[in-house]
Amino acid sequence: MGYEVVGTWRQFFHWGPLLALGVIFTISWVTIRCDLMWWPPHLSIGGFINFLLFVTWVALTLYNYFAACMKGPGFIPLEWKPRNPDHMRYLQFCECCQGYKAPRSHHCRKCGRCVMKMDHHCPWINTCCGHFNHGNFCWFLLFAPIGCIHAIVILAPSIYRALNFHHYYYYKRDEPLVYLGVWGFVVTMFGVGLAIGVIIAVGMLFYIQIKSVLKNETGIEGWIIEKALDRIRDDEEGEFVYPYDLGWKENFKQVFRWSGRPKSNGFTWDVVQDCHQYTLTVEQLIQKQDKRDRTIEFVITENYSGALCPVSKGLRIGCCVPCTDEPRIKVEEGDKVLVTRWKKRWLYGTKVLSGPVVGADAAGKRIRGWFPRRCAVEIIDDNMNDKKDS
Repeated sequence: MGYEVVGTWRQFFHWGPLLALGVIFTISWVTIRCDLMWWPPHLSIGGFINFLLFVTWVALTLYNYFAACMKGPGFIPLEWKPRNPDHMRYLQFCECCQGYKAPRSHHCRKCGRCVMKMDHHCPWINTCCGHFNHGNFCWFLLFAPIGCIHAIVILAPSIYRALNFHHYYYYKRDEPLVYLGVWGFVVTMFGVGLAIGVIIAVGMLFYIQIKSVLKNETGIEGWIIEKALDRIRDDEEGEFVYPYDLGWKENFKQVFRWSGRPKSNGFTWDVVQDCHQYTLTVEQLIQKQDKRDRTIEFVITENYSGALCPVSKGLRIGCCVPCTDEPRIKVEEGDKVLVTRWKKRWLYGTKVLSGPVVGADAAGKRIRGWFPRRCAVEIIDDNMNDKKDS
């Protein structure tokens, strides 16, 4: 069984990688510029070690960033199916890829493919964080804050010396001078702000990711586990056991190995005793069925363009949008939508398509997303009401 990795130079022509690399190079440039003035590496061994250490952090950050981008998460081949036809009943079928989803894989609508052990789609690397690039992604999240902490250690005394330039020039001329100028000072302060932001934001993301690694679960699987534990189970089902938690040490080894490649091939996984390869996929199928059972059909009574912040529908609707990157869908009066999730002012569902499907809609087979609640009314099933009354 093969897998596909999609990572080319075109991937970097996107706002996420351009912004991420811009932040890295800005912090690195202002730090190296100040370091060469504050503690010149050619004048002392300490200065050389300090400079070399910072450059090492930058190199490790960039290496793991580019590795996470270019390796990719690993994509399930189009029209894939298990070798044993009997196993198809344990798996979900992806209408977009026209194949079955291997265990732990999920379809990413932004990548347009089923991703191996998908954790999330990361705009900063312009691809998903998944099976094959999870380790490099975590290393990137570790080295970037470490490098920024070192950058602040260099920039803070450099700024102090720059502000007190005349004092050092007249009274301590035997010490290195740091001169920034107006624009140099502004850019350096901007670099300090970026470094603090990276330490906080990327450091928190690293904490979240390393917790997932030590539990051997992805962000998506965390939701599945939560619903599995809350779901009312039949006596025959027994207690739910997450099949991939092998203990934190073994979980760590599943992702981080000396070879740089994770342990699994992306199709089969090490599981705990009394579980099998499809323990989690069977639970997913049950949850999908429960989701279909609670689906409510709505009919659209008011047009909605699909705008992110539709202020024309009311200030509360325009401001209180769903806090998610999931799409909005365009609906017109008379359309029907199968709603599976809802908030106070928004509904999420699948548009019922009538007639031939063409263009972009034909590739995905389904049109799903959020739309304002005020644009639709629930369809009441008279037969269901008669049954309830009786």
